[in-house]
Amino acid sequence: MKKRTLGNLEVSALGFGCMGLTYGYGPAIEKPQAIDVIRKAVDRGVTFFDTAEAYGPFANEELVGEALRPHRERVVIATKFGFDIAPDGQRSSGLNSKPEHIRQVAEASLKRLKTDVIDLFYQHRVDPNVPIEDVAGAVKDLIQAGKVKHFGLSEAGAKTIRRAHAVHPITAVQSEYSLWTRDPEPDVLPTCEELGIGFVPWSPLGQGFLTGKIDASTKFESTDFRAVFPRFTEEARKANHAVVDLLNQIARRKNATPAQIALAWLLAQKPWIVPIPGTTKIHRLEENIGSASVELTSDDLDEINAAASKIPIQGERLPESILRMSYR
Repeated sequence: MKKRTLGNLEVSALGFGCMGLTYGYGPAIEKPQAIDVIRKAVDRGVTFFDTAEAYGPFANEELVGEALRPHRERVVIATKFGFDIAPDGQRSSGLNSKPEHIRQVAEASLKRLKTDVIDLFYQHRVDPNVPIEDVAGAVKDLIQAGKVKHFGLSEAGAKTIRRAHAVHPITAVQSEYSLWTRDPEPDVLPTCEELGIGFVPWSPLGQGFLTGKIDASTKFESTDFRAVFPRFTEEARKANHAVVDLLNQIARRKNATPAQIALAWLLAQKPWIVPIPGTTKIHRLEENIGSASVELTSDDLDEINAAASKIPIQGERLPESILRMSYR
């Protein structure tokens, strides 16, 4: 697979979002199957794997650590801190990016990931109660101690990115970004470009909606967070299917799938953008990786953007309580 650079960190052009293997989209899949998917991704050239202490909590990091241990020298592991999670896994509704807590999370994540160093350590959400300069300083200390290699932010606003970057260079910013969620475009992406920061779109396939496999009749498990997402109500899914229709139109012409067009569109936006689609299935992994070979011309991109601009997306991308934590 082709490589891309986030800041000064080289990774595969497509990463792998590991969250859904254990958390968020219904019941976790069997551990051997999850390990197999991750290792198959490595075999096919994926070198960038994304996890977090909050996914479970803890179970996802443990899975990723076990799956990647035989390939540790070949891969880049990104994980995150920032939620108020006790060592026993009890999670409050709040955030905690106090420097002491960041250090504790780093030590615990290193153990679960079975590694001596975290390649990329993101603040999961900006904590309004802790100055971002203190957060950046704490991660800088971890980098100087050899426990972390690179610093990242997730769902941060442009001003916060600048303030943090002034204390220690940010390697990557992660936010939701796809053809139906374009919030980073006005401010965050230009800031990243100016400062030489890479950008990692999470949910690049719109929590699966842009694959075309979800419609108004789809039923979600109670443990699937899409069951309570405003954009996934039956009415919203029906209205938003126009985006899938657009992707299908381009896909037929390119002998590709809607998911591949959605990912190829992201890859075509900037050379320093690295999407992290996740999946529990080997054939979907193959499909996602195939998107890196789909060429979209400038005419294709103009056509997609013109058509997409006429489609009003119905429903917020996240529930209000989570949305309030974004772009601080």
